[in-house]
Parts: sequence; C-alpha cells; structure tokens
Amino acid sequence: MFSSHKKNVFFLLVLTTVLYLVALGSHGLLDPDEGRYSEIPREMIESGDYLTPRLNYVAYFEKPVLHYWLTALSFKVMGQNEFAARFWPAILALGGVLVTYWLANRMNGPRAAFLSAWVLATSLVYFAIGQINITDMPLAFFITLSLAGFWMGQRKDRRFFLLFYAGMALATLTKGLIGVVLPAGVAFWWIVLTRKWGVIRSTFYLPGIALFFLIGTPWFVLVSLENRDFFQFFFIQEHLLRYTTKMHGRFEPWWWFIPILIVGFIPWTGFILGAVRKALPGSLSRKTHQDRANLFLLLWFIIIFTFFSISRSKLIPYIIPAMPPLAILAGAFLDKLMDRGKSRELFTGMLSNTMILVPFGIALAAYPFLDERYGRMLLPFVAPVAAVLVFLAFLSWVFYAKGQSRNVVLILCIFAFLNIATFKNVFSFYDHIMTAREVAASIREHLLPGDVVAQYREYDQGLPFYLKRRIVLIDWVGELKFGSKRGDQSDWFLDTPGFIEKYWRSDDRVLLVMRQEQSLDFLENTGVSPVVLIDANGKIVVTNKEMRTTDEK
Repeated sequence: MFSSHKKNVFFLLVLTTVLYLVALGSHGLLDPDEGRYSEIPREMIESGDYLTPRLNYVAYFEKPVLHYWLTALSFKVMGQNEFAARFWPAILALGGVLVTYWLANRMNGPRAAFLSAWVLATSLVYFAIGQINITDMPLAFFITLSLAGFWMGQRKDRRFFLLFYAGMALATLTKGLIGVVLPAGVAFWWIVLTRKWGVIRSTFYLPGIALFFLIGTPWFVLVSLENRDFFQFFFIQEHLLRYTTKMHGRFEPWWWFIPILIVGFIPWTGFILGAVRKALPGSLSRKTHQDRANLFLLLWFIIIFTFFSISRSKLIPYIIPAMPPLAILAGAFLDKLMDRGKSRELFTGMLSNTMILVPFGIALAAYPFLDERYGRMLLPFVAPVAAVLVFLAFLSWVFYAKGQSRNVVLILCIFAFLNIATFKNVFSFYDHIMTAREVAASIREHLLPGDVVAQYREYDQGLPFYLKRRIVLIDWVGELKFGSKRGDQSDWFLDTPGFIEKYWRSDDRVLLVMRQEQSLDFLENTGVSPVVLIDANGKIVVTNKEMRTTDEK
C-alpha cells in the first residue's frame, strides 16, 4: 500500500468497490427520497416520455432530468430493483474518489493521493450518501470533476477545461443552476486572490463553452417548449424562492453544517481539523505552487460551505460537494505525519480524533437504551460501529506510544474500512421503518386487477414503484401540489368526503393504506365497514370489500 501509483489505484478500486457495491440492493427503498427518485424513472420507462418527469403520474419539476435518465438506464439493463436504483450514486461516489485521487496526485504525489482518496471513501456521510438513490452524489461528482478540470486546465493543459465545462453542464442537468454557480465561483475567487489574471483568458475556452451548451441546454429548451409553466416553477420557485425563503420547511441555523462535517468525516475528523490549520498560514501571501493549491482547496470548501450555510433550505447531503477538498488536505497532512514519528502535530491530530471518536462511539452504544420505540432493534446494528470506533482510538495510541507514526496511519486506514463495513448494516435497520417494500409485498398478495389503491394523509413514494401503479391520495398533495393542478386530477387527489363518495361507497374494491396510529372512525359511519387486511411494519391496509367472487375477478 502507498508504494506506487498503479498499486494505489488497484487497491482503491478493489477496496472501494467492495465497500460501495456489496449488499447495495439488500434493503428496500428508503422513503421518501429513494422512492421518489426510483418511481420517476420507472414512470418514464412505462410512459416512454423521457422529457417531462412525473411522480405518481403528474408533472414533477423540482429537479432536472439527468439523474432520472441514468436510473432509467440502469433499470433497463439490470431490472427495476434496489441495486439498479442505487447503482449510479454508488458508481459516481467511486468516481469522485478516483477524481480526488487524480487531483491529489497532481498536487501532492501518489502516497498523499491514496490517503486523500481513502479519507473521502471511508468518511461516514460521504459513504452513506453514496448508498442512497438521491441526486446529491451525482452532483458532487460532477462538481468535483469540473473543479479538477479547472485546476488541470490552468496548471497543465488548456484542453482540461473541457472537463470544467462538461462537469458544470452535467451538474446543471442534475440539480440546476448551482452546477454552474459553485464551480465558477471557486474558479473566480481563486483567480482574484492569486491575481493570475491570465487564467481568465485561458478559461474562456471556446470548445469548452460550446460543449457546455451542447450538453446543458437542449433539455431545458425542449421541456420549456413542452411545458409552458416549467420556467416559472423551476427557476423562480425551486431556485430563487427555495434558496431565500423557508417555503420547504427545511430551515436550519447558519452553523448547522458544522456538526454535520464533524460527524460526517468520522473516523478522520481530528486530522481534518489539523490539515485545515496547516493549510491556512501564508495561503494568501506566498506565491508557491503548494500555497496556490491549498488556497484552491480552501476556497472550494469555503464557497460551497458558505453558499449552503446561508441558504434558508438545508439538508445533510448538500454538504457532500465540499468534502473532496478537505479530504485532499487531510491526505497531504497524513502523508507528512507518517515520516515524523511522535510529532506534536500527530499527537494533536490523534487527541482531537479521540475526543470525537470515543464520545461518539459511547453515544452510539447508549442510544438504543434511550430510544423506547426502536432501541432493541437498533442495538445490533450500532454496537459494532461503536466498538470499532473506540478500539480504533485505543489502538492508534498504542502505536503512537511506540513512535510508529506510519503504523498509526495504517491502522487508521484499516479501521476506517472496518468502520464503514460495519456501518453498512445500519441500512438494514432502516429497512424495517422507512421502506414501503414489505407493505407493498403484502398488498400484492391481496391485489386484484381493477382494485384501487389509496393512501390516507401521507404518501409513501415507494408504493407506486413496488406496486407498478398509481396511488389515490387522500388529504395530501405535498410536493405534488404543482402537478396536481395540471389537467384533471380529480380522481387521484381527494379530500376525505370526496374519497368516501367516489371510491369507498362505490362498486370498486379499495385497498386503503394508513398508519397504525390513525383512527378508522371516519369510515365507521359510511355504511361500509372497513375490514383490516394487513397490519404490519407500522401500517394497516383496510378494504371496503374483503373478497371478490370468481366472476368479479
């Protein structure tokens, strides 16, 4: 390990492939996000319309189309299953690790590059988001590719600016205008602060600009022509208003991403802090290549971190594009520590790391005893993670005491792998509480052609994916509000009286999905008594007609 460029890449590919792809499809789609980002591509395949995204068969314009296309492609090749749904986030997470290695190798050499890539691949939040079918990991990959292209373009060969522009175009097709704003913002401020004005002229690379428009604009033009209300909803509501208001109910304080990063970089957090401190002095005053590289990485992190911290809408995955530059700084820091024995910097890094790992491990072990609802179920999943983290802190100190700094870093690398391998089991826990797979399987045992499936006051977005059909929604519109107002959707979005009149008292057989704690009183005085068919996994399914005759089938 660490011995040569080719061996490093081989180890990375083998080890990260095992971590990211083994058991990728072992648990059900986690609602709401994975259900949504799997159902939209499924409906594209069913309808043959790859231009207008639809969720529960109504227009859904909250995100652009690239991730849906990629997922639809994996469904076509591998079938409509959980592995295929998560394939592209996992593959692009691995791609981000390899691009990080490539960039770090150019900046700091192969050993530091391996450590940088390994820090990123085995950081808790980066790995977790790479296992979930959402748009944030694809966005992070394309931003990483774009900024790596910018660095290589200004440093080595102007043709690398093709990656800069292609990455921005693909990021824009994945999640909108931030795909341009963030990489361009990093490049702009780096040029300003280093006063490398000649890079401006180089960056305006006509083949790259043409490539950006060739990739990034056709879908936006075509979908706007097909859907006249797309521009207002997508650019005004989902960009401007989403960023500046609390309209989506995801408001958090400005400092919210700080604890996310502290936990997110476990088991490396203590060394991230040391690496950032090491990169700060002299970054603006000196003119060496290393200082300019450090400044580039710091700006990459700071601009993305600040952009999302200011936003009125915050979610954990938003911070993923800011993780690769910190991983590169940490890799270079660890690379230097390997040859310094019992250095003060290694001691400080290990002390910081221990102060994070041990309390976090203890908190993980204690949490199941405090959670009355899921505690007993959760304990077998989190206990191994807690044990690995605490043992990692202890063993690293043993090697430090012997002055074996190289073995300290090696132990960190090995236990980082074990930490992620044990953490994978946590997804199996959420398989019991956040997926519609089990309920859908039970419904299919009772479902007959012509039956109506409805859900009361919520929408488990994995249900239509697993049932391969549209769901009637009662007293709920949520994020489908925009689509529910396009065309006549009166059969599919109903209030309670409307549902009772149209379906419950009709000749149609209805399978109504509800939470276990929801009362059935609203059905008791309808003249049609509800019959409970299924009671499992936090849900009940009731029907207005328990069985059909052979003739009705």
